[in-house]
Amino acid sequence: MKKNRERFCNKEREFVYTFKIGNESFELRVPLTFPVQENASHLHGRLMLLHNLPCFIENDLKESLSQFIEEEALRDYDADAEAALEAVKSGEVDLHQLASTWAKVYTETTLEHARPEEPSWDEDFADVYHDLIHSPASETLLNLEHNYFVSISELIGERDVELKKLRERQGLEMEKVMQELGKSLTDQDVNSLAAQHFESQQDLENKWSNELKQSTAIQKQEYQEWVIKLHQDLKNPNNSSLSEEIKVQPSLFRESVDAIGRIYEEQRKLEESFTIHLGAQLKTMHNLRLLRADMLDFCKYKRNLRSGVKLHRLQTALSLYSTSLCGLVLLVDNRINSYSGIKRDFATVCQECTDFHFPRIEEQLEVVQQVALYARTQRSSKVKDQDSGNQNGANDEKTAERNYLNILPGEFYITRHSNLSEIHVAFHLCADDSVKSGSITARDPAIMGLRNILKVCCTHDITTISIPLLLVHDMSEEMTIPWCLRRAELVFKCVKGFMMEMASWDGGISRTVQFLVPQSISEEMFYQLSNMLPQIFRVSSTLTLTSKH
Repeated sequence: MKKNRERFCNKEREFVYTFKIGNESFELRVPLTFPVQENASHLHGRLMLLHNLPCFIENDLKESLSQFIEEEALRDYDADAEAALEAVKSGEVDLHQLASTWAKVYTETTLEHARPEEPSWDEDFADVYHDLIHSPASETLLNLEHNYFVSISELIGERDVELKKLRERQGLEMEKVMQELGKSLTDQDVNSLAAQHFESQQDLENKWSNELKQSTAIQKQEYQEWVIKLHQDLKNPNNSSLSEEIKVQPSLFRESVDAIGRIYEEQRKLEESFTIHLGAQLKTMHNLRLLRADMLDFCKYKRNLRSGVKLHRLQTALSLYSTSLCGLVLLVDNRINSYSGIKRDFATVCQECTDFHFPRIEEQLEVVQQVALYARTQRSSKVKDQDSGNQNGANDEKTAERNYLNILPGEFYITRHSNLSEIHVAFHLCADDSVKSGSITARDPAIMGLRNILKVCCTHDITTISIPLLLVHDMSEEMTIPWCLRRAELVFKCVKGFMMEMASWDGGISRTVQFLVPQSISEEMFYQLSNMLPQIFRVSSTLTLTSKH
């Protein structure tokens, strides 16, 4: 049948059109290859222009040409169909296979026969969880999450104890070796022992990492299945097998240490709150807060003395699938990983409790790396095409992006979380060492990154955002009082301008912006910044002028 079909393809036929001009007759002959790939209207226009044909035959020529193409195409279709039938009759094509193939294509392309689209498991689970967390079953739900948290905490505690014992044993071994250095042992012996110690630590860390990964995967599957079952039980009023309320499992592990640390943190924490109105004509109310706190305090679980170590995350859970999400900004280096600095500390907090709704932090970062690699490759190829004549520009771009897995200052990536105490979204903003200098301006990449982050907040229902006011997480010697005042003034003014832009982005929605300063900053400096904030965000009052006649 394929050979018969090819016989009717790429066949040339001649279109003949006759017309009169006065008493003279003319004939137009045009060879056409079938099937005709060109639009009939375009072909007609080309014929009129190429042969300088009179305008009064335009419509008739167009109608004749279209009719000729249609008739010849139908003739080919008929011949193709006859050849296909002959192939079936002769046994060249299996009739049953042809019928099943045709039926499959028909059902897939016809809407009334198509199968309904199956709902996504993630969407289904999100809807079920949202219903349960806003029902009387919410306490049972949080108790179950807490029990899972206790289990993971104890596992992490066992890991830390085992790693500590290993390091202590290795330290004693190294001390003994160093005492014999130069006597019975050489530098090579010391290096060999250090390599063995490093390998042993890596093996132990990998062992616990795999165990934690497996435990969280099991917890996530059990939790999601239990939530679905509980929702089905609640929908059936006649079901008497409803699970009993889950009780909180107490854990005394590190409770005293946590209590001491909590009291210490409460003493160090400072906070000031303000309510402002921004906007040219229609003003919008916003809440501003200045806090002296660690950014990760909004990620760690809070513990309560009266109820032991029960998690207090109801508000975060209630707003998980809502239009009032909470986010924070983490200043990170240009590498997309969780191996160093605040990225490692953040990943450690994320691992302390199973995320039942979103992928693990490591899985999310792998996806971000793939997206960053694709985006950087596309951008690089586009720059090479545009700057092919400018060799220096191409070299500069190549030098800046020599590692396609790195991001540039001002760029950021986003991770989603349901297992953190007060936030749902983390913005990882790339900032280099230039933010420590005192000469950055409003056009600095870190400042422009904040603007883009606030724009994402507007388009994705994030109504509370925490920002490092000084664009650093830790203080250093060069950050003097004048440096802090200049940096805070710059960030305050830029964020105020961005918030006024928000009215055009989202129509004017009330938001909460939290400015965080490092805990090592002095109280005097904190209150200077607190006095600066209302001065910069003040709203001008209306001045009424009167004249006397």
